[in-house]
Amino acid sequence: MNIGLIAHDSKKELMVQFCIAYCGIMSHHNLCSTGTTGKLIAEATGLNIKRFLSGSQGGDQQIASLIACNEIDLLLFFRDPLTPKAHEPNETTLLRLCDVHNIPMATNIATAEVLIHGLERGDLDWRMIVNQGL
Repeated sequence: MNIGLIAHDSKKELMVQFCIAYCGIMSHHNLCSTGTTGKLIAEATGLNIKRFLSGSQGGDQQIASLIACNEIDLLLFFRDPLTPKAHEPNETTLLRLCDVHNIPMATNIATAEVLIHGLERGDLDWRMIVNQGL
């Protein structure tokens, strides 16, 4: 499975801790991330992560293009809903694209926990079946 990882600045450490906790599961999948988030995760876990630009430089848009092409199977996007962001409209684009392409998305650690356990159990294997027809 292809997993996208994005975290706002105030949530980067939480994303790193999440990836440390679930490194064993995540190591069996293809990971991609925005630049700084990916760098921090890779340094802390040793996971192989394809890194795009940082979010403010368009990394979230690069991941959005993969979502639009149905090349992401799961998105973990740890958002900070309390701090305004200059590139806020890009968040809406990510949410909309995940809905259009039926891509499971977590915007907080609680939902991410549910999805990562579901991934481990095979609950998301239907994505591989859907993608075979493309």
